[in-house]
Order: sequence, then C-alpha cells, then structure tokens
Amino acid sequence: MGSAPHQGGGNPRTVLTTPRLILREMTNADLDDMAALLGDPEVMRYYPAPKSRDEAQAWIDWNQRLYCQRGFGLWAVIVRATSEFAGDCGLTPQRVDGAEEIEVGYHIRAGLQGNGYATEAATACRDFARDVLGLRRLIAIIDPANIPSQHVAVNLGLEEEKRTTVHGGRRVIYTATICHQRRA
Repeated sequence: MGSAPHQGGGNPRTVLTTPRLILREMTNADLDDMAALLGDPEVMRYYPAPKSRDEAQAWIDWNQRLYCQRGFGLWAVIVRATSEFAGDCGLTPQRVDGAEEIEVGYHIRAGLQGNGYATEAATACRDFARDVLGLRRLIAIIDPANIPSQHVAVNLGLEEEKRTTVHGGRRVIYTATICHQRRA
C-alpha cells in the first residue's frame, strides 16, 4: 500500500494504492460518477433514500472539506487495470452516542460488487488510519440488514460492539483497536 499526506490543490491526488485499486481525492469532475453511485437504489438500499445529484455534489464538497481540515475523507476508488470508477471508500468523523469516532466507509457500484473491492479498499484505509494518522480505534456503522457490509467489517478485523441509533436509525457498530501491538 502506498500513501501520501494531503497537499491541497485542484488536481485529484492519489492517496492510496493497492494491487488492484487506486484511491484518490474526489474532485468536482467526479460528479457524474458520484451521482450515479449515490443515486443507485441498489447501492443505497440501506440508506433512507438514494441521493440526488445536488446531494452527490454536497457529498463531494463535504469530502473536499475533510481533506483540508482532517487530512482524510472518502476517496474515489478506481480500478487500476481499466481506470474505471468503482465507488468510494475512506475515513470520516462520525458522532456515536455523543462521542466522535472515525468510521471506515465504502460504496461500490452494484455491477462491481462481489469482487472484493470494498474489502481491499477498506483494508488500505484501515492501515492508513493506523500507520499514517496514528489512530488507535476504527468503527463501521452498518444497517443490521446489510450482511455484505458486515462481512467487509469482519474481514477488516472489526467486531460487533453494540447496536444504537445513528443517523436516525438503528445501526450495528463494529469496532477494532488498530494500534500496533508491542512485541515482548
């Protein structure tokens, strides 16, 4: 996995690479792809509703602010072999039961699901959280019916911690301690 610190600017910057994927900062040029992703009823079936084009632009804007303010956010996921847009994946601050947590989140286009892209991208994000950001804890907020997303969380080493109300609905909170273990 490769990584680089945020440098700002208008060109999409590659943040992480994996054997099959590139994770890069979103730009306004990603609006068509993000609107298609977040507007797809299949991709968004565990959300209250698919997002409009304006909401997809707000999603991009939010992540661009996160890049500047926090040095991370959700990044565009690109398939290396084809340069095809696959979805988004990354890290976002979330409030859970009154505390700020950092969540690993992921959305993969419906036609590309089942290829392990979410797990591969989220694994790179988990390692970035630990190795670059120095985070000790990571969470995933998942709808209880979203079994595929729960499998991704488990593949990352996260375990179910609790069920609580987040973003207006009951969610399962998966967590992991991700700090490096000291050797004896």
